Amino acid sequence: MALQAGLRCPSRHAEPASRSTRGEADHYRRRATLVDEIGLSDDEGQRWFVGASLCRSEWPELIVAQRYKPAGHGFNPGVALVSEMAVLFVGAGRRLLAYQLESTPRRLWEETADLRFWHWAVHDDVVLMSAELELAAWDTQGRKLWTIGVEPPWNYVVRAGRVHLDIMGTVSEFTLAEGPPR
Repeated sequence: MALQAGLRCPSRHAEPASRSTRGEADHYRRRATLVDEIGLSDDEGQRWFVGASLCRSEWPELIVAQRYKPAGHGFNPGVALVSEMAVLFVGAGRRLLAYQLESTPRRLWEETADLRFWHWAVHDDVVLMSAELELAAWDTQGRKLWTIGVEPPWNYVVRAGRVHLDIMGTVSEFTLAEGPPR
């Protein structure tokens, strides 16, 4: 299965693929500038890889190959590509990663989601990460802004630069950039 985040060349792009064969990953791996392999020798979890490029060549410059858990049951990998800043956010299982793609690709950080990663969303200059027990924010350059613990059922919407967060029927509101009151 191949998904696409961003636009195809000549713009910047990222293409995640799940349930890839070893041969597919090797094909990309040989051509990448940076290959970040995480937990591939583990027996548990699902294998997954993502390739990303600023389109300086016809092959992805960055390959992230990992085995992640928990997997399945609605907990799928996800990416957010902030093409203006050349930053790729990756989430799978409990693992959260960010990469700078400008010049030579490099990993910016690795963090752990509280229980299970759900998805990324980009709102203005902020990237939000939803996990089963956490809502967190980074700026589009990959710097952490804030995090808040949540408990299911929960959801949020962003309107006019403000986060409206509903945790088990209790609603709070705060600015997207500044986060919840401390």
